[in-house]
Amino acid sequence: MVDNGAMNTLRGIVAMAFMAAHTALWCAPLYLLGAFKLLAPRGALKRRLGTPMDRIIDGWVASNRLMIHALRLTRFEPRVEGAPLSKAGWYLVVSNHQSWVDILVLQDAFLGRVPPLKFFTKRELLWAPLVGVAMWFLGFPYMHRYGRDKLAANPALRERDRQATLDACDGFKERPTTVLSFLEGTRFTAAKHRAQQSPYARLLKPKAAGVGYVGDALGERVAGVIDVTIQYPAAVPSFWDFLCGRCRHVQVRIENLGVPAALTAGGDRDALKQWVDALWEAKDQRLARGIAVPASGASPRA
Repeated sequence: MVDNGAMNTLRGIVAMAFMAAHTALWCAPLYLLGAFKLLAPRGALKRRLGTPMDRIIDGWVASNRLMIHALRLTRFEPRVEGAPLSKAGWYLVVSNHQSWVDILVLQDAFLGRVPPLKFFTKRELLWAPLVGVAMWFLGFPYMHRYGRDKLAANPALRERDRQATLDACDGFKERPTTVLSFLEGTRFTAAKHRAQQSPYARLLKPKAAGVGYVGDALGERVAGVIDVTIQYPAAVPSFWDFLCGRCRHVQVRIENLGVPAALTAGGDRDALKQWVDALWEAKDQRLARGIAVPASGASPRA
């Protein structure tokens, strides 16, 4: 009789080896194009290089999808609602965040539906093997993480992340882009939930600032805000558990909310915060009843 634990471990080793190999494979042309783009003068050539670089992202995500299906790691159930999506539009995606697996889930769910995802990430990830430099070439916004005490002592530090977002969005204006923001700012854990005294049962407190920065920078280009809710019905997996096939089922709800009035309210941060809080309250209720169950009411739109 085959030991399931040993088989799962073997599956995880094969999946990890495949990801390392195909990441190196896709990074080779990406690094080459990124170097050309870095050295190219501003103009049409620099802008044109972004298109093949985005196709490399799609190729990497498609390779991951192939691996997930070939090794039978999990079963995705994306449910798409709202206005139709397009690869020719600019979008802002907001989602809850529980595991590094969320990135693979979101990339798979959106492959072929919208432009490749670009997301806010910690500056420390610049030093991650292969992917750190790749994300830098692709223009991912790298953010600082300051504690409350440090921000209270030096409020000017907030301006660094705002400027980093605006600089990244300048590059995003060149061609359709999907900006992903995990509004909680970090992965959900019970310890963080207790420390925050979050008013939500299954979510941390959301932060509206990043959404506001992207809205300010992209302006009328934004075709819609896409609300995503990810739920792992059995348990939230670690990345290794996922590669070992221990996460058998993932539910994903995707809704294009259009462009909420709060995002275009002339920089009214109070209106934006109220909208985000209402969105998070609806998401918390959705997670409580299970997102496979159709919602009885509409998500906040304005």
